[in-house]
Amino acid sequence: MKKVFILFCMLVSLVFASDSSFDEVLAKAKQGDAEAQFLLGLMYDQGQGVKQDYEKAAEWFSKAANQGYAKAQYNLGAMYENGQAVRQDYKKAFEWYSKAANQGYAKAQYNLGAMYEKGYGVRQDLKKAKEYFGLSCDSGLQLGCDAYRELNERGI
Repeated sequence: MKKVFILFCMLVSLVFASDSSFDEVLAKAKQGDAEAQFLLGLMYDQGQGVKQDYEKAAEWFSKAANQGYAKAQYNLGAMYENGQAVRQDYKKAFEWYSKAANQGYAKAQYNLGAMYEKGYGVRQDLKKAKEYFGLSCDSGLQLGCDAYRELNERGI
């Protein structure tokens, strides 16, 4: 799941290269701006411009996720799936991924497919796994296309 954050980290490091930028984002986040809350979560998760702090990352992701911000819902799901700064809970991971997937977020659709494939937090269901992999593929995620093809080749 860490690899997912690499692109965001590069973006964050370019956008938030100075302390004044961090202060501006923090001010917006405190005012309830979901995108700023998500970006702060990324910064804390990766230690970009701030000391790495997974608990603060989870706090900011949670604030943005509760406002319906799909990328934050996905990242919070990943934290629950991996037990990072929160107790590992596949059912909560599944819930957060579902919220992001319902907004068309391809990475969340893929992770739901993987959870159905493995039976993590939900009863194993290869047909549903294939369905979610297909959705992520349709949304442009190559991993989803590959996983869909693999299940298809297995006759699922």
